[in-house]
Amino acid sequence: MSRASQSSVVETIPAHRRFPFELSIRLRGRNAGMERVLCKALLRAIPNNREVFDAEWNNKAVIVKVFSQRLVSRIRFRREWGGLAKLGRRGINAPKPLFCGKTAKGKLAIVTEKVADSQTIAEVYRKQADKVKQVELLIQVATELARQHEKGVLQKDLHLGNFLLNGPASPKGYAEAGDKIVMLDPAEIRFFHRPIGRKKSVSQLALLTNKLDSKDVETARSVWREYFNGRKWQFRESDEQLLRKEAARHKRNWLRRALRKCLRTSKKFLRIKKDGYTAVFNGQFIAGTEPIDFLRSIDELMEKGVILKRGNTSFVSRLAFNGRDIVIKRYNHKGFFHSLRHTLKKTRAKQSWLYGHRLTWLGIPTPKPLAYIEQRKGGLAWKSYLITEYVEGQKLCNLPESDGVTRQRRSDVIRELMGLLDNLGQYRISHGDLKHSNILITNNGPVLTDLDAMKVHRLNWTYKKRRIKDKERLIR
Repeated sequence: MSRASQSSVVETIPAHRRFPFELSIRLRGRNAGMERVLCKALLRAIPNNREVFDAEWNNKAVIVKVFSQRLVSRIRFRREWGGLAKLGRRGINAPKPLFCGKTAKGKLAIVTEKVADSQTIAEVYRKQADKVKQVELLIQVATELARQHEKGVLQKDLHLGNFLLNGPASPKGYAEAGDKIVMLDPAEIRFFHRPIGRKKSVSQLALLTNKLDSKDVETARSVWREYFNGRKWQFRESDEQLLRKEAARHKRNWLRRALRKCLRTSKKFLRIKKDGYTAVFNGQFIAGTEPIDFLRSIDELMEKGVILKRGNTSFVSRLAFNGRDIVIKRYNHKGFFHSLRHTLKKTRAKQSWLYGHRLTWLGIPTPKPLAYIEQRKGGLAWKSYLITEYVEGQKLCNLPESDGVTRQRRSDVIRELMGLLDNLGQYRISHGDLKHSNILITNNGPVLTDLDAMKVHRLNWTYKKRRIKDKERLIR
C-alpha cells in the first residue's frame, strides 16, 4: 500500500543504510538525463518489493519509491506511474508525479511531490475521540468516493489509510471544511470509461462504513445517504439491504485475514516453536520476559496460583504474570486417540484463542486472549494451554443465590443475555456449551467463557439448529 508521504511506521533500516544519502536516477524517455535526490529517511519498506523514502530534490520535499527487480514489482511500477497520470487527467487529487527512471543498480524509481501539512484519514479518524467528528469525516470520504466513482475510478484496496487529508494538521484530529482529500496507492486503482455501476459502488460503500458499530444503524445510514446524494441516486430499501449484506461479507473476509495473523509473528503477536512447544503470545503480554522460560515453567506457575478447577479434562489456575492478572487453562492429555484427534484438527486451546479474537473484534464480550500454547510429543498434540485476562465477575449459576439481587436485576441480566445471543446470531455463531458456569455476570454485562466448542456456521439452517440447543442448555 502506498502511504509513502505520511506513514508513521518506520521499518528497520538495514545496517548498511546511512542517512542522508544521495540517490542517482537516470530518467526514462526523450528527456533522458540524470537527476539526484537526497534521501533523508526510510518511511516504509516491503521486503523484496519496494522501499519508500522521504527525500529532497531541487529544494523541494519529495517522496521516492524504489522498486525491486522482481516482475511483480515492475508491474506495480508501471501501474503506479500510469495511475498518477490518469488520476490527474480525471481531476482526482493525487501526489504530483515529477519523474521516474532507474537507479545506478538498475532498480525502477518514482519521484512525486510530498503533500505538505497532511496525514492519512486513518490517522485522523484514530485520533478523533468525538464520534460526531468521526462520522463527519466518513461523510467527507463518502462524498469524495461518489465523485471518484462517477469519474470511473475504483480503488481495489479501499481503506482510510489510502486517503490523505491535505490541510493543516489539527491537534484535535478532525477535518476542516477547506481540507482536500488526496488519493494514494494508484497501483491498486482501476479506471473505467463510464461511471462505476450500482452493485460495485454499494459494495465499496459498505466496506468504507465497516468501521462503524453494526448496531448503529442511523449513523451508517447517514453516511450511505450522502454517498447516494453525490451520485444523484435515490436511496431505496433494496439498497440498504444490499449494503448490510455486503458489510457482513466484508466483515467475514476481514476476520478471515485477521485471524490468520493471530497464528504468526507480526506487530501484535509473537510465535515461538522450540523444545516441543508451539505458542503464540500477545506481544504486550510477553514483552520484557523470556518466552521459552515461561513455557518450561508454566505447570509450576499454575500450581503456585489460585486453583479454580482441577479435573481430568482441564486444570484452571489464576495467577499474576508480568504485571497482569491472568487465568491459565490447561487441556490435559487423555490418551493416544484423543491426542491424534486434536493433532489432526485444532487443539482446544488454539480453537479458543481464535474464537476469543473473533468475538473481541466483533464487539462480543469475552476475556481477552493473551496466548495459546501446544506441547507435542512424537508429533502428537499432548497438552495445550490457553491464557486470558482475568475478568472480575460471578458465574451466572451463582447469581440466584447472591444476597441483594433484586427481581429487576435478574430481569436485566436475562435481557442482556438475550442481546448477547442476538449478537452471536448476527454472525451465525453458536457457543456449543452455554451452561451457566460458562457465563460471567459483570458490571458491564455478561461475558462468555469456554469457547472451545464454539462454531461459525455457513448455512443458516445449521446455525438455527445449534442456536436452539444453546437456548435449551441456557434455560436448563
